[in-house]
Amino acid sequence: MNIQWYPGHMTKAKRMMQEDIKLIDIVIELLDARAPKSSRNPDIDTLANGKSRLVLLNKQDLADQSVNQKWSEYFKGKGILCHAVDARRNQDMKPVMQLIEQACKEKTERDRARGILNRPIRAMIVGIPNVGKSTFINSFAKKACTKVGNKPGVTKGKQWIRLSKNVELLDTPGILWPKFEDPEVGLHLAMIGSVNDDVVELYALALHLIEFLQKNDCNTLAERYNIDVTGEAPYILEQIALARSCLKKGGEADVDKAAKLLLDDFRSGRLGRISLESPETEQSE
Repeated sequence: MNIQWYPGHMTKAKRMMQEDIKLIDIVIELLDARAPKSSRNPDIDTLANGKSRLVLLNKQDLADQSVNQKWSEYFKGKGILCHAVDARRNQDMKPVMQLIEQACKEKTERDRARGILNRPIRAMIVGIPNVGKSTFINSFAKKACTKVGNKPGVTKGKQWIRLSKNVELLDTPGILWPKFEDPEVGLHLAMIGSVNDDVVELYALALHLIEFLQKNDCNTLAERYNIDVTGEAPYILEQIALARSCLKKGGEADVDKAAKLLLDDFRSGRLGRISLESPETEQSE
């Protein structure tokens, strides 16, 4: 299954970000902790060239904790500050301000040497759709600054938000890139809900998720649905349908309904903390 999704408004958003980058001191890149490789827009490295950088692994509570730590070390090894967060938890926001100031320390000292005092750090937050930027901003600012939704594409324009006396934040729409060269990237983005479900065959996507879980964490499906997980993916999805009473008239298993249920359980964390990617697979490629 080759998944591609690049709505027209993303071209406009990317152009807008390119125009605004000259105003920015630091680029804060929000990634999905379950798939940090796939949720990294390759265009951001070019956009943020010459700027201070901070990577935040959001939805860390949905990903394997030990893998989160490995990803943090991976990015730090590349000279990029990195921190895992759950944007819904205010306590996870406390270290972020310190990291922003740390990343911009040299620039702040240069400003002071030139007699520029009390100018706030200007940050741009970037990320793919549905990675949690709006939730992060509202939690960080401790007030409802942006519209929040659990589907991609809620933020369509830009807005400046004063986070504190020291930091101003430019919010930007979630953008993808025109083509996913690696089909696995499209699959992972669809699994975490960063690609619109309307352009995805959910049945096929659920089968891919089952195969991944069979290979990496078989007990997850067995414990959640109390089913036999030794068969092939279509059989297992049928078992999930029967176990969860996803039935058509006559008692036949409704596998399409079961596919949506399985994906919802994964995306919400009801299947447990699952990482789709690890630095080891990234480094071996």
